Amino acid sequence: MSGTEIVYRYDIPSELRADAGQSELALATSGGVTQAGPAVHPRFFSGLLTEPAVAAAGMLAVAAVARASYFTAMSVVRLLRDPVVTSNGDRLRFESFSGCCGVHARLDLLPAALEGAPAVSGTTNVDFNDPMRAALAGTAAGGALLLTVGTGEVSVTTAAGSVTERKVPLPQRWLKGLGEVQALARSMRLAGELGAIEARRFLRALPRQARRPLWVIPSGGAFRLAVAPRPGAVCLAGAHRLAELHPLLRFTRRLRAYGPSVSAGSLPVPSAWELDLGTARLTLTLSPEHYRGFSGEGAQLTWLGDDAAAADADLIGVLLAWDPRIDVGRLSREARVPAARVTAALSYLAASGRVGYDLAEEAFFHRELPFGATALESIHPRLGYAWALAGAGAVTLSPGGAVVRSGSSQHRVTFADPHDRCTCPWWGKHQGTRGPCKHVLAARMAAKQAAPLGARR
Repeated sequence: MSGTEIVYRYDIPSELRADAGQSELALATSGGVTQAGPAVHPRFFSGLLTEPAVAAAGMLAVAAVARASYFTAMSVVRLLRDPVVTSNGDRLRFESFSGCCGVHARLDLLPAALEGAPAVSGTTNVDFNDPMRAALAGTAAGGALLLTVGTGEVSVTTAAGSVTERKVPLPQRWLKGLGEVQALARSMRLAGELGAIEARRFLRALPRQARRPLWVIPSGGAFRLAVAPRPGAVCLAGAHRLAELHPLLRFTRRLRAYGPSVSAGSLPVPSAWELDLGTARLTLTLSPEHYRGFSGEGAQLTWLGDDAAAADADLIGVLLAWDPRIDVGRLSREARVPAARVTAALSYLAASGRVGYDLAEEAFFHRELPFGATALESIHPRLGYAWALAGAGAVTLSPGGAVVRSGSSQHRVTFADPHDRCTCPWWGKHQGTRGPCKHVLAARMAAKQAAPLGARR
């Protein structure tokens, strides 16, 4: 499992400091990016939390996902156990990815959760060590809680270096998976929601031992379980992967279920489950199978293989602000490009970790992760094979599609909505649910190169 390595360096360990009538949750930050540029130990926020118990339970849930593997048959490299935190102007977002790469968690502490706005916008990792989490679980629910993200003290640099340093392997599947989550979220829609009482009843009654995908049918203010898909259903692959929602049920106002459109013959698809906690939201995004990580889904290949989107992304990336909702109209006006091109560029940036997607807001948000598009492109075999096929002249375009020569075989690609089709065995097995095959990608590349310049969008 090859990849790269990230080094966390914290000047002090995170801790929960107890005082008479008030506690302070001091989160140490590692290197990150702020609105002013790179920072070694950025300080984003210091202020009281309006609902300490909600925020504490939500942060613990994000930390629990980072330490979990929901597929016990695999040997998991311990990845990023420390959540990523993004300060977005008026809110804080905590994100993590499970060790099996099949569950993504994000806690949004909304403006109502914070007494005062963050002082600086940016993204960094925060130290979620075991003693701090244990203290937070035991004491944060009572009394006022001051949250400090980033240290304010002047640190003395010594030859010994940071107080806490951890070298963390970052395998390719983690890099690919986190980008896939954002691309897949774009294809989801709100399928249904439950009120507080119904949400608790539904989640507590889920069969946790069911490993085959179930389908949730929203109907008359309730969610029914089925074993087969139908229009309007949401796939629930591995109900045990929603376990981290249970500690937050006492704060829950609504449960919302999101998923892509499906039909009676659909294969398993990803889904997202969002708890509305009033001043916060916790969202878990699940891969299509409990044993399957996000890294092989291929949803971002369309954008990573789009040279025009990559070129626009260079411009749009410069214009990004740290707004909680990226305004496509503003970017369109400032960049002087159509809104559709801005959206394509944002999709490319999402694949490279520079923006995330918020289902509740139906909008992108700016954040920076410790890898770029170059790293992602280099670890997508399908993309590399497609470039090779297109560059070797293996694609013969025809009306509505193409013929692609691959080795001793020829495959027919048909351009269609919602998925381009191919006659290759790989496409026949997955039916477009795991992104385009290398032949479809190569055909798209050739078609764009052949199109007149003004018609390439």
